[in-house]
Amino acid sequence: MNSTTRGTAEMSAAMVISGTIGWFVVRSGQPVLAVVFWRCVFGAVTMIAVCAAMGLIRRDAMSGRQLALAALGGVAIVLNWLLLFAAYSHASISVATVVYNTQPFMLVGLGVLLFAERLTLSKLFWLVMAFLGMLMIVQGKPGGSGAGGDYLVGIALALGAAFFYAVAAIVAKALKGVPPHLIVLVQVLVGIVMLAPLANVSELPSGATSWALLGTLGVVHTGLVFILLYAAIQRLPTTLTGALSFIYPLVAIIVDLAAFGLQPQLAQIAGAAAILVAAAGMTLGWSLPAWLRRSDAQAGPSGT
Repeated sequence: MNSTTRGTAEMSAAMVISGTIGWFVVRSGQPVLAVVFWRCVFGAVTMIAVCAAMGLIRRDAMSGRQLALAALGGVAIVLNWLLLFAAYSHASISVATVVYNTQPFMLVGLGVLLFAERLTLSKLFWLVMAFLGMLMIVQGKPGGSGAGGDYLVGIALALGAAFFYAVAAIVAKALKGVPPHLIVLVQVLVGIVMLAPLANVSELPSGATSWALLGTLGVVHTGLVFILLYAAIQRLPTTLTGALSFIYPLVAIIVDLAAFGLQPQLAQIAGAAAILVAAAGMTLGWSLPAWLRRSDAQAGPSGT
């Protein structure tokens, strides 16, 4: 098995597993705070073992500045998990996951605001398409996933989750050269510290099933997924990594259909398709229609 084939298999497996996370969260029957707390606990145990095996737990592994940045990223990623998991009960797993995949546009927005990056016409085109898709999703209120303001709360939570994921991604860029497994370990340890006072750990989950589901979220959806993900990123070109990442929302939609009997409205289907196509276009650098390419060229180097 060559490097590309192995990386494709690893990335695909990571995305398929990620697509099932909503099922585990909902079936655990635990409050969102407790779910994220125990995910961090089991994830920390897993990542300590992984980092120790890789020889990464040593004093010179990170500088003080890098540790502070990793901790900041940990705050962002934990807030991301809290908001995304909370969105499931308001707007369904599939809708929340599709809305969550507006992450690339959050990154573009932060790049423009923080780093004065150029907003090209092509990026603006995909951004507008995603926004129109969002409007279509907002208009579709399935009977089985809450309605009215509650449904809008779910969409807002998913958007908030995407924003904090983008923040964590920007922080990760500043940690170039730091082993990613060590970054994940710091993040889940930060999560434990953040949530221990709030998660009501005195009332432990009851039943083997709840513990098994929570353990799976920590060991499999955190430890295994990140190991597969980072191994794949090292082997694959960025375009292929971006393309395979869309397995995640597709699996989440299938899980919602199969496990929870989701009955999406036509507007939701169209909106989800628009967001995923726009995110793919942004991530993979798809060409624009000819008339837009001409307009972009005529705009000159300064762009828009």
